[in-house]
Amino acid sequence: MKRLLIIFAAGVPLAAACLPAAASAGTASSAAVPFTCSSISVKAPAGTTVESVTAERRAAGTVTIPPVPPFTEVVKIPDVPAYCDVTLTLTHPGVGDHAKVRVWLPETGWTGRFQAVGGSAFAAGDYGAGLAGAIKSGYAAATTDAGVGTYIDTSWALNSDGKVNTALLKNFADRSQHEMTVVGKQVVNEVYGRPVSYSYWNGCSTGGRQGYMEAQRHPDDFDGILATAPAINWDEFEVATLWPQVVMNEENTFPSPCKFNAFNEAAVKACDPLDGAPDGLIGDPATCTFDPRRLIGKSVECDGEQETITAADAAVVRKIWDGPRTPSGKKLWSGIPIGAGFDLAGTRVDADGNRVGAPFPVPAIWASTFLKRLPSYDLSTITYAEFAKLFEQSQAEYDTIIGTDDPDLSAFRRSGGKLLTWHGQADELIPAQGTVDYRRRVEPAMGGARRVDDFYRLFLAPGVSHCAGPTSTGPQPTDALGALTAWVEQGKAPQTLSAAITDSSGKTATRKLCLYPSVSRYSGHGDPADAGSYYCAPVRR
Repeated sequence: MKRLLIIFAAGVPLAAACLPAAASAGTASSAAVPFTCSSISVKAPAGTTVESVTAERRAAGTVTIPPVPPFTEVVKIPDVPAYCDVTLTLTHPGVGDHAKVRVWLPETGWTGRFQAVGGSAFAAGDYGAGLAGAIKSGYAAATTDAGVGTYIDTSWALNSDGKVNTALLKNFADRSQHEMTVVGKQVVNEVYGRPVSYSYWNGCSTGGRQGYMEAQRHPDDFDGILATAPAINWDEFEVATLWPQVVMNEENTFPSPCKFNAFNEAAVKACDPLDGAPDGLIGDPATCTFDPRRLIGKSVECDGEQETITAADAAVVRKIWDGPRTPSGKKLWSGIPIGAGFDLAGTRVDADGNRVGAPFPVPAIWASTFLKRLPSYDLSTITYAEFAKLFEQSQAEYDTIIGTDDPDLSAFRRSGGKLLTWHGQADELIPAQGTVDYRRRVEPAMGGARRVDDFYRLFLAPGVSHCAGPTSTGPQPTDALGALTAWVEQGKAPQTLSAAITDSSGKTATRKLCLYPSVSRYSGHGDPADAGSYYCAPVRR
């Protein structure tokens, strides 16, 4: 379970890791303007009241971030410059919410840029790692908790009468991030004595979804939005990611982790050659047609014992890869990409020694709390028919609140904003196909692919898991935020994104991620670990 939680929290360190090179484009300096870290006044955004404002100077050094449940590790960020730490609390009269906004402002070296940092899972914002990384790169940075809980704490979700707390859900979905942006820019102006020059959103997973929501509903908030592995289509995929558990329960077959690994290894071996490169990656999972039935009868070693892959095991894997369907066979959503991890098909051994399902926390909470309104609901009782009903219920009740899949980005385009997204093709938690489908819907709504490329660009990363998590085997972007700032501030639209990964032996592989829909192809010569050995091949849309 600990490794699974690390995966969905990966968006925070990822955001910080992308920052250092990005600041090089900035030329502004805070030396000529006054800097104050006291008596900060903020005008409340429409519909809110400011409950409190505090400001405190923090000395340069290491920022220590206490554990945030369910994590137990202390995070330390070294070499953070002195900064002003501003905390505001906003409330919506009559609602009783208390949304905290934090703004960190470097005392020296401010580039004139503002960066908002997104959240992960059910956490609306950052707990310090992203903020610290941002101010190290000269940004003034802000985040909000939206008045809700931490990563998997949704004790706020239901009112005392058992109904969904729609006010707090609205905060989490949309409202608080916009209000954070409004007050955050006010704080910057107050502290530095001049307004923001450029404003950016930076987030992965939930943070990626928040970035798309900003583009859709608040198009003037940001000049540039970096939205990685975005959790758009929230009302669909949160149910869809419960599908592997439903399949195992319905088929009464729970393959062990080593069996799942065997299926993955065989699929990668079979489909690795499709992009021409012997690099251990599936370049495009959609083109991989590996049939898991090929492993029936194969013996695999699991914790020192031999297990035989059965027809039932293969049937479970086929259904998981295929993705959710209704009992009549209608396709509902994408399955886990071939070659990605099987974390959503987690299992455990119970007290009686039987292997049973262990649902991933985020979709489990969505189904039990937001759909069933019963946090203790036994998810193992969900049948194929019940699953289809839950999928439809989630769409009907939540699409307008948190769907984040409106293809009309005309206002964002008119504002001059730029939206940059990259998504791992081995993302087991939020399959990249959902992002691809959104992009495909935007194109006809916005005048075609070329016109969309003027302000919205998508890059896919083979072998990269959710938010470049620890199971990634493919090169991941090294400075996506830098590419975005160059696009926004210098008009240099990225044709590729530089990517790299270092293996356990210390060898680094590099790649240029191609602008969608082009795909990377091996040239037939040169080192497969060198980006120069590849070219971007156009694919018919």
